[in-house]
Amino acid sequence: MKILFDVNAPAPLARWLKGHEVILAINLGWQTLKNGKLLDAAETAEFDVLVTCDQSIPYQQNFTSRKLAVVVLSTNQWPLIRPVAAKIATAVDFVQRGQICRVDINNL
Repeated sequence: MKILFDVNAPAPLARWLKGHEVILAINLGWQTLKNGKLLDAAETAEFDVLVTCDQSIPYQQNFTSRKLAVVVLSTNQWPLIRPVAAKIATAVDFVQRGQICRVDINNL
């Protein structure tokens, strides 16, 4: 899978997504793209999944016609994410196009 990390997603998490191509939005110059524009750019570039910590994105966008999945992490603090990184990787592996998967770090 081709995975895009939003600017607020913790980059060290990429190491846990073995077998996937992970690209940071900042490396594409997309750090200023927000919500719909970021999703449009990601779909045009044929990403399969967007990993973000933007809690509002599911409420601001309609995902029924989207070609990519979104994984929303409840925090971007790496010390909290690191112990559950493998579980997040599993969520990324199983999320389907058009779905939003919320990962509440405190409840893992």
